[in-house]
Amino acid sequence: MVRFLQAKGWNVVGTYLAPDTDSSWELPSLRFVQCDLRDARRVKELFQGFEFSHVFHLAAQSLPSLSWKDPVSTFESNIMGSLHLFDAIRHIKRPPVVVSACSSAEYGHVPASAAPVKENHPLRPLHPYGISKVCLDILALGYSRNWNIPTVNIRLFNTTGPGKTNDAPSDFVRQLVRVRKGLQPPVIKVGNLKSRRAFLDVSDAVRGFYLAATSGKRGQVYNLCAATTHEIGQLLRTAIKLSGLNVRVKRSSHLMRLFDEKIIFGSTRKFRRDTGWKPRLSLEQTLISMFDYWERVT
Repeated sequence: MVRFLQAKGWNVVGTYLAPDTDSSWELPSLRFVQCDLRDARRVKELFQGFEFSHVFHLAAQSLPSLSWKDPVSTFESNIMGSLHLFDAIRHIKRPPVVVSACSSAEYGHVPASAAPVKENHPLRPLHPYGISKVCLDILALGYSRNWNIPTVNIRLFNTTGPGKTNDAPSDFVRQLVRVRKGLQPPVIKVGNLKSRRAFLDVSDAVRGFYLAATSGKRGQVYNLCAATTHEIGQLLRTAIKLSGLNVRVKRSSHLMRLFDEKIIFGSTRKFRRDTGWKPRLSLEQTLISMFDYWERVT
């Protein structure tokens, strides 16, 4: 997001939580400042020190598995952190446009007959992370209507690309690169290969957030999702083909998820209508860029 906005000529203030976060990029018109959204005073100081036209609210604890292990921290980060953000903004005379990263996890289990799911589908989250994102959705819309804060909520579906971890594409590609470099045997450990996902390239997602900020209708909720779904097994076969390796696939119980929906797929008709957005990169192009990334860092 930072690099995209820099290319657009925006002056950017990026926040980070921990001192070890990589905040040393040498880019023009860019500042990084430490800010823990759970600290209400620090958030207010941030908005007293800068005059913002737009805020991209991406900070969250975003792993469903971790939300089960530590629901308190998940709610503190995702709900209280968001509350502190909006509370600081509502005291500004000219409040910035706030684009909030919500989640497809808010829909919970969606039957195949209802896919691609639309924004008016009932919200039935299955885990603490999804519940917290429902709360953020309601919170943002409430402040938009009652305190005149211009907000746009993005329900983000599966997104991947260079730098992503803890999802099937990154795990497959990382393992294949490790095999190529002789760091592990030619065995790829996998979880459920039958589920279907619509993996959106991170660059298409970033462009979507930008268009939400500049063209999205205030007080609206939009799905942001790839145009087609792929079975995880198909994704794996494509990654193996791109690697040029001969490997064996082994099912691993620890990679099986407690809740693993058969299909996660969202309709983007409303978002495309209002902003003109559409995804540009194919899954194969995304995987190629991920191979390049893991080759550099492994």
